[in-house]
Amino acid sequence: MKIDEKSALLVIDIQQEDFKDMREDNMDDPAWTCIRNGKRVLDVFRARRLPVIQIKEVHRPDMVDFGRELDGSEGIHCLEDSPYTDYARLTYPVKGEYLISKRRYSAFFGTDLEILLKGLHVDTLYLIGGLTDVCIHYTAVDAHQHDYHFKVVTDAVAGSSEEAHKYALKAMQYLQRDSLITVKDVESSLSKT
Repeated sequence: MKIDEKSALLVIDIQQEDFKDMREDNMDDPAWTCIRNGKRVLDVFRARRLPVIQIKEVHRPDMVDFGRELDGSEGIHCLEDSPYTDYARLTYPVKGEYLISKRRYSAFFGTDLEILLKGLHVDTLYLIGGLTDVCIHYTAVDAHQHDYHFKVVTDAVAGSSEEAHKYALKAMQYLQRDSLITVKDVESSLSKT
């Protein structure tokens, strides 16, 4: 597999809230597989000097911007005055990476992502993070509807459940048959540069 120059990595919602219990002494815990794999993908994009766009969900403390989000399974989360809303330490943005805050599931909705992608001349998006069945899925759908190719790194995303994860991957593959890849696929691109 070759990652071409018109590709960008979307790091979606890898935030401290989900990884606040991760420490140096428990890094091998299976609970952190998704972020460890995400870091491997991030390292490839950084090594190739390809665009990295770090996206986080953020809501105002008075909750005026939650909309219908609290009607579902999720409780109050990602308040902008919480330290846990920040990007996770392991995959924390570095200088030169693009930062986008979103208030809905899709990274396209109400953000300047589309303007940024056009400016970068990107046509293919690689997605890592969470949740597979929520923010990854809705971002992939919007990418598809905006005529971008997308690749979901299946072992660098995690769902609200294993079943939801699998069904979301199947739904995204329905949109673009070659959209599901692995960390090894991404890492193999380094040997082809």
